[in-house]
Amino acid sequence: MANNSHLHQHIIFDLDDTLIYCNKYFEAVLDEFTRLLQVMLGEDRLTAEEIRAKQIEIDVAGVQQVGFASHHFPHSLVETYRYFASLLGHPSSQMEEARISKLGLSVYEQLVEPYPGMIETLDVLKAQGHDLYLYTGGETAIQQRKIDQMKLDVYFEDRIYIRQHKNVEALEEIISNHQFDRSRTWMIGNSLRTDIEPAIKAGINSIYIKQPDEWVYNIIELKPAKNTTMYTVSSLVEVADVIAENITSKHKRSL
Repeated sequence: MANNSHLHQHIIFDLDDTLIYCNKYFEAVLDEFTRLLQVMLGEDRLTAEEIRAKQIEIDVAGVQQVGFASHHFPHSLVETYRYFASLLGHPSSQMEEARISKLGLSVYEQLVEPYPGMIETLDVLKAQGHDLYLYTGGETAIQQRKIDQMKLDVYFEDRIYIRQHKNVEALEEIISNHQFDRSRTWMIGNSLRTDIEPAIKAGINSIYIKQPDEWVYNIIELKPAKNTTMYTVSSLVEVADVIAENITSKHKRSL
Protein backbone atom coordinates (compact mmCIF):
# COMPACT_ATOMS: atom_id res chain seq x y z
CA MET A 1 0.00 0.00 0.00
CA ALA A 2 1.34 3.47 -0.93
CA ASN A 3 2.51 5.78 1.82
CA ASN A 4 0.31 8.90 1.76
CA SER A 5 2.18 10.85 4.43
CA HIS A 6 3.42 13.29 1.79
CA LEU A 7 -0.16 14.45 1.19
CA HIS A 8 -0.07 16.39 4.47
CA GLN A 9 1.89 19.64 4.18
CA HIS A 10 3.30 22.30 6.50
CA ILE A 11 2.47 25.67 4.90
CA ILE A 12 4.09 28.85 6.21
CA PHE A 13 2.48 32.12 5.12
CA ASP A 14 3.96 35.59 5.14
CA LEU A 15 1.45 38.29 6.18
CA ASP A 16 2.09 41.71 4.62
CA ASP A 17 1.40 41.82 0.87
CA THR A 18 0.82 38.08 0.89
CA LEU A 19 -2.42 37.76 2.86
CA ILE A 20 -3.16 41.45 3.48
CA TYR A 21 -2.33 44.72 1.76
CA CYS A 22 0.64 46.68 3.11
CA ASN A 23 2.89 48.34 0.53
CA LYS A 24 0.12 50.46 -0.97
CA TYR A 25 -0.29 52.28 2.35
CA PHE A 26 3.43 53.07 2.45
CA GLU A 27 3.21 54.28 -1.15
CA ALA A 28 0.32 56.61 -0.26
CA VAL A 29 2.28 58.09 2.64
CA LEU A 30 5.37 58.47 0.44
CA ASP A 31 3.31 60.34 -2.16
CA GLU A 32 2.06 62.69 0.55
CA PHE A 33 5.58 63.09 1.97
CA THR A 34 6.96 63.93 -1.48
CA ARG A 35 4.39 66.66 -2.01
CA LEU A 36 4.97 68.02 1.50
CA LEU A 37 8.73 68.15 1.04
CA GLN A 38 8.36 70.03 -2.23
CA VAL A 39 6.15 72.59 -0.48
CA MET A 40 8.62 72.95 2.38
CA LEU A 41 11.77 73.16 0.26
CA GLY A 42 10.51 74.51 -3.05
CA GLU A 43 8.88 72.50 -5.83
CA ASP A 44 11.09 74.15 -8.43
CA ARG A 45 14.21 73.04 -6.56
CA LEU A 46 13.37 69.39 -6.02
CA THR A 47 11.76 66.68 -8.16
CA ALA A 48 9.61 63.84 -6.89
CA GLU A 49 12.07 61.36 -8.43
CA GLU A 50 14.99 62.83 -6.46
CA ILE A 51 13.04 62.62 -3.21
CA ARG A 52 11.91 59.03 -3.76
CA ALA A 53 15.39 57.87 -4.79
CA LYS A 54 17.01 59.30 -1.64
CA GLN A 55 14.25 57.94 0.64
CA ILE A 56 14.66 54.46 -0.85
CA GLU A 57 18.42 54.62 -0.33
CA ILE A 58 18.02 55.61 3.33
CA ASP A 59 15.12 53.20 3.91
CA VAL A 60 16.86 50.10 2.54
CA ALA A 61 20.10 50.82 4.38
CA GLY A 62 18.21 51.19 7.64
CA VAL A 63 16.12 48.02 7.28
CA GLN A 64 19.27 45.99 6.75
CA GLN A 65 20.52 47.29 10.11
CA VAL A 66 17.44 47.39 12.36
CA GLY A 67 14.97 45.09 10.62
CA PHE A 68 11.28 45.90 10.55
CA ALA A 69 11.21 48.34 13.47
CA SER A 70 8.25 50.74 13.43
CA HIS A 71 10.39 53.82 14.09
CA HIS A 72 12.52 53.20 11.03
CA PHE A 73 10.09 54.30 8.30
CA PRO A 74 9.26 57.72 9.81
CA HIS A 75 12.95 58.13 10.62
CA SER A 76 13.80 57.53 6.95
CA LEU A 77 11.43 60.37 6.00
CA VAL A 78 13.01 62.73 8.52
CA GLU A 79 16.51 61.78 7.32
CA THR A 80 15.44 62.45 3.73
CA TYR A 81 14.14 65.88 4.80
CA ARG A 82 17.41 66.64 6.61
CA TYR A 83 19.47 65.63 3.59
CA PHE A 84 17.66 67.91 1.17
CA ALA A 85 17.30 70.75 3.69
CA SER A 86 21.08 70.74 4.11
CA LEU A 87 21.67 70.41 0.38
CA LEU A 88 19.41 73.35 -0.44
CA GLY A 89 20.41 75.56 2.51
CA HIS A 90 17.00 75.31 4.16
CA PRO A 91 17.13 75.85 7.95
CA SER A 92 16.05 72.60 9.62
CA SER A 93 12.95 72.92 11.77
CA GLN A 94 11.86 70.72 14.67
CA MET A 95 8.26 71.56 13.82
CA GLU A 96 8.69 70.37 10.24
CA GLU A 97 10.48 67.21 11.43
CA ALA A 98 7.67 66.47 13.90
CA ARG A 99 5.10 66.87 11.13
CA ILE A 100 7.02 64.50 8.87
CA SER A 101 7.52 61.94 11.64
CA LYS A 102 3.79 61.99 12.43
CA LEU A 103 3.02 61.43 8.76
CA GLY A 104 5.37 58.45 8.69
CA LEU A 105 3.82 56.88 11.79
CA SER A 106 0.34 57.22 10.30
CA VAL A 107 1.07 54.29 8.00
CA TYR A 108 0.65 51.94 10.97
CA GLU A 109 -2.85 53.24 11.71
CA GLN A 110 -4.37 52.07 8.43
CA LEU A 111 -7.25 49.61 8.48
CA VAL A 112 -6.29 46.11 7.44
CA GLU A 113 -7.56 44.93 4.04
CA PRO A 114 -7.23 41.29 2.88
CA TYR A 115 -6.01 40.31 -0.53
CA PRO A 116 -8.67 38.80 -2.81
CA GLY A 117 -9.08 35.12 -2.04
CA MET A 118 -7.44 35.21 1.39
CA ILE A 119 -10.29 33.53 3.26
CA GLU A 120 -11.07 31.08 0.46
CA THR A 121 -7.43 30.02 0.14
CA LEU A 122 -6.98 29.47 3.86
CA ASP A 123 -10.33 27.66 4.08
CA VAL A 124 -9.37 25.25 1.30
CA LEU A 125 -5.94 24.46 2.75
CA LYS A 126 -7.33 24.03 6.25
CA ALA A 127 -10.13 21.76 5.00
CA GLN A 128 -7.53 19.63 3.21
CA GLY A 129 -5.87 18.99 6.56
CA HIS A 130 -2.65 20.91 6.05
CA ASP A 131 -0.96 22.64 9.00
CA LEU A 132 -0.91 26.42 8.50
CA TYR A 133 1.70 28.73 10.03
CA LEU A 134 2.01 32.52 9.97
CA TYR A 135 5.47 34.08 9.89
CA THR A 136 5.65 37.86 9.67
CA GLY A 137 8.22 40.61 10.09
CA GLY A 138 7.67 43.66 12.28
CA GLU A 139 6.90 44.68 15.84
CA THR A 140 4.63 42.44 17.86
CA ALA A 141 1.99 45.04 18.78
CA ILE A 142 1.57 46.29 15.20
CA GLN A 143 1.51 42.87 13.56
CA GLN A 144 -0.74 41.37 16.25
CA ARG A 145 -3.28 44.16 15.67
CA LYS A 146 -3.47 43.17 12.00
CA ILE A 147 -3.77 39.49 12.89
CA ASP A 148 -6.56 40.22 15.36
CA GLN A 149 -8.46 42.45 12.92
CA MET A 150 -8.39 39.72 10.28
CA LYS A 151 -9.22 37.01 12.87
CA LEU A 152 -6.35 34.95 11.49
CA ASP A 153 -6.02 32.91 14.68
CA VAL A 154 -8.96 30.89 13.31
CA TYR A 155 -6.51 29.44 10.79
CA PHE A 156 -3.15 29.71 12.54
CA GLU A 157 -4.11 29.33 16.24
CA ASP A 158 -0.84 29.43 18.21
CA ARG A 159 1.29 28.83 15.12
CA ILE A 160 2.08 32.53 14.67
CA TYR A 161 5.62 33.89 14.59
CA ILE A 162 6.49 37.61 14.58
CA ARG A 163 10.14 38.50 14.06
CA GLN A 164 11.85 41.87 13.69
CA HIS A 165 14.34 40.31 11.28
CA LYS A 166 13.13 37.86 8.62
CA ASN A 167 16.06 35.78 7.39
CA VAL A 168 17.18 32.19 7.02
CA GLU A 169 18.09 31.95 10.72
CA ALA A 170 14.60 32.97 11.82
CA LEU A 171 12.96 30.58 9.35
CA GLU A 172 15.34 27.77 10.27
CA GLU A 173 14.36 28.19 13.93
CA ILE A 174 10.68 27.57 13.09
CA ILE A 175 11.45 24.58 10.86
CA SER A 176 13.85 22.99 13.33
CA ASN A 177 11.68 23.52 16.40
CA HIS A 178 8.80 21.70 14.72
CA GLN A 179 11.09 19.11 13.10
CA PHE A 180 9.35 19.59 9.77
CA ASP A 181 9.90 17.23 6.87
CA ARG A 182 11.41 19.81 4.53
CA SER A 183 10.10 18.08 1.42
CA ARG A 184 6.56 18.72 2.71
CA THR A 185 7.14 22.27 3.93
CA TRP A 186 6.27 25.46 2.03
CA MET A 187 7.01 29.17 2.38
CA ILE A 188 4.44 31.43 0.73
CA GLY A 189 5.36 35.09 0.32
CA ASN A 190 5.84 38.17 -1.82
CA SER A 191 9.44 38.97 -0.89
CA LEU A 192 12.33 37.33 -2.72
CA ARG A 193 14.66 38.62 0.01
CA THR A 194 12.83 37.71 3.22
CA ASP A 195 10.54 34.85 2.13
CA ILE A 196 11.85 32.99 -0.90
CA GLU A 197 15.64 33.17 -0.58
CA PRO A 198 15.57 31.96 3.07
CA ALA A 199 13.22 29.13 2.02
CA ILE A 200 15.62 28.04 -0.73
CA LYS A 201 18.57 28.15 1.69
CA ALA A 202 16.55 26.14 4.24
CA GLY A 203 15.77 23.50 1.63
CA ILE A 204 11.98 23.85 1.60
CA ASN A 205 9.46 24.49 -1.17
CA SER A 206 8.31 28.02 -1.90
CA ILE A 207 5.68 29.98 -3.79
CA TYR A 208 6.59 33.51 -4.77
CA ILE A 209 3.56 35.78 -5.17
CA LYS A 210 4.88 38.40 -7.54
CA GLN A 211 3.47 41.89 -6.96
CA PRO A 212 3.31 44.52 -9.72
CA ASP A 213 4.69 47.34 -7.53
CA GLU A 214 7.11 45.62 -5.18
CA TRP A 215 9.18 47.43 -2.57
CA VAL A 216 12.73 47.66 -3.93
CA TYR A 217 14.14 46.09 -0.72
CA ASN A 218 12.32 42.85 -1.53
CA ILE A 219 13.79 42.45 -5.01
CA ILE A 220 17.01 40.45 -5.30
CA GLU A 221 18.53 37.99 -7.75
CA LEU A 222 18.13 34.44 -6.53
CA LYS A 223 20.86 31.84 -6.79
CA PRO A 224 19.60 28.46 -8.02
CA ALA A 225 19.59 25.61 -5.55
CA LYS A 226 19.15 21.86 -5.83
CA ASN A 227 16.44 19.85 -4.07
CA THR A 228 14.02 22.77 -3.68
CA THR A 229 10.93 23.61 -5.68
CA MET A 230 9.97 27.22 -6.32
CA TYR A 231 6.84 28.40 -8.09
CA THR A 232 5.96 31.93 -9.17
CA VAL A 233 2.32 33.04 -9.24
CA SER A 234 0.63 36.39 -9.70
CA SER A 235 -2.10 36.06 -7.08
CA LEU A 236 -2.88 34.42 -3.75
CA VAL A 237 -5.80 32.47 -5.23
CA GLU A 238 -3.35 30.32 -7.23
CA VAL A 239 -1.55 28.98 -4.15
CA ALA A 240 -3.90 26.12 -3.20
CA ASP A 241 -3.94 24.76 -6.76
CA VAL A 242 -0.14 24.86 -7.02
CA ILE A 243 0.24 22.89 -3.80
CA ALA A 244 -2.47 20.40 -4.82
CA GLU A 245 -0.82 19.82 -8.20
CA ASN A 246 2.55 19.30 -6.53
CA ILE A 247 1.06 16.75 -4.12
CA THR A 248 -0.70 14.93 -6.98
CA SER A 249 2.52 14.75 -8.96
CA LYS A 250 4.46 13.31 -6.02
CA HIS A 251 1.64 10.87 -5.22
CA LYS A 252 1.66 9.50 -8.76
CA ARG A 253 5.42 8.97 -8.61
CA SER A 254 5.05 7.05 -5.32
CA LEU A 255 2.50 4.57 -6.70
